[in-house]
Amino acid sequence: MTDPTATESLHELMPLGAHLEFSVVSSSADEVVLSAPWAPEHCTAGGILHGGFLMALADAAGALCAVKNLPPDTWTSTIESKTNMMRPVPSGTVTARSTPVHVGRTTIVVQTDITREDGKLAARTTQTQAVLPAR
Repeated sequence: MTDPTATESLHELMPLGAHLEFSVVSSSADEVVLSAPWAPEHCTAGGILHGGFLMALADAAGALCAVKNLPPDTWTSTIESKTNMMRPVPSGTVTARSTPVHVGRTTIVVQTDITREDGKLAARTTQTQAVLPAR
């Protein structure tokens, strides 16, 4: 089940998320969960979800998790991201679950696990988000 209001907000904040059909399942400072469908246009050779698609999903989930942990009058931008691909995704919906590892004064580190419909880990991303003063 997705949250239509939160999904619409995500799409306004990150238009790429709308284009790639990302949906918000839940979002809080402790955990953000997004989902995305397998589709032929999201794939690489052999009908496997493209690694860049999975990385974009992880970045969106991790950024939203960082946003939920920002102090007032700040914004964030990804400054580093590393993804390990574990298994291919040949079909179904993928779920990205992001949790904060470190919430500091100048950076927020987030870990995102992407799982397939069978519950198996497809990818794990660790990213660092800068905490920046409001523009």
